[in-house]
Amino acid sequence: MLTPTPLMGLVTGFWSFKTLAAAVELDLFTKLHNGLTLTVAQAKQELGLPERPADLLLAACASLGLLEKDGDGYRNSPLAEEFLVRGKPYYFGGQVSYCDQRTYLPWHRIGEALRTDRPLTWDPSTQDSMFDTADPEMLESFWGAMYSTSIFTAQALGRAIDLSGRRRLLDVGGGSGAYPIELCRLLPELSATVLDLPHVCEIAQVNIERADLSGRIGTRPGNFLTDAQLPDGHDVVLFSMILHDWDEPTNQELLTKAYAALPPGGLVVISELLLNADRTGPAPAALMGLNMLVETEGGRNYSDAEYAQWLTRAGFTDVRTVHFDAPGANGAVIATKP
Repeated sequence: MLTPTPLMGLVTGFWSFKTLAAAVELDLFTKLHNGLTLTVAQAKQELGLPERPADLLLAACASLGLLEKDGDGYRNSPLAEEFLVRGKPYYFGGQVSYCDQRTYLPWHRIGEALRTDRPLTWDPSTQDSMFDTADPEMLESFWGAMYSTSIFTAQALGRAIDLSGRRRLLDVGGGSGAYPIELCRLLPELSATVLDLPHVCEIAQVNIERADLSGRIGTRPGNFLTDAQLPDGHDVVLFSMILHDWDEPTNQELLTKAYAALPPGGLVVISELLLNADRTGPAPAALMGLNMLVETEGGRNYSDAEYAQWLTRAGFTDVRTVHFDAPGANGAVIATKP
């Protein structure tokens, strides 16, 4: 029998997110690292909460698979222990905090964005883009979120596509450097360059040095939108979670620049949450597209068929799609310069 139960799940979806966000804000999972447990009574003291909220939060986190019950206490689930303990290499709390602080409240006004076709997280009348900000806390939050998401997406990409024999990768809009770091770890013969705005390159350089990869990964300050050409000398050009920020003419121009920068036999890789050809899903790609309405002027998520058309128009051949499962992308569209 058809019931509205699925609709109720959609209606209350924000309950799960805000439970996770509150627990991250309270640093609950860090307090429970290395197998520690908390009873409700102990949580009152550790979290600074009254008894009833402490009890409800712990129960809610357990119901979401973030905590496990151990006698009268609660401990981290393997998922929380691996990804939600602050200071761990693959800490995902940055993504949680960014969405909580940056996009959650603007999404309350999604109707306004639908009616006006204008972003909600920044003002196009005073800023050039969502990345044009002098707020250091917002920058730290954004790039921390992107780094935590990109680490696993880069690993999945590196396992899904064949980059053997490739020597130099250009990461266009490479941000905090997660993709080059993870790909260079997977491929000892690979070196890479991060192309991004000067202040972003500084963030990437810190991560590169922390990964002990300064000898193989460099940064190149620039603006891939306004620079006349992309840096040459690379046999792979990567666009990862970049093209969904821009409209079709901008993306076509970027792919044309990539073609010009690559040598014959060079590879272009587009890693994104790809829509299917009839634009009915999958949900993460379609909803990320709607998030682009909140965050950008012209961005949206595209299908691999659309990317294939643009790549062919730019001159690339042997266009193919590889699918994988990762937080920031579900596949990559790859093509070769003849």
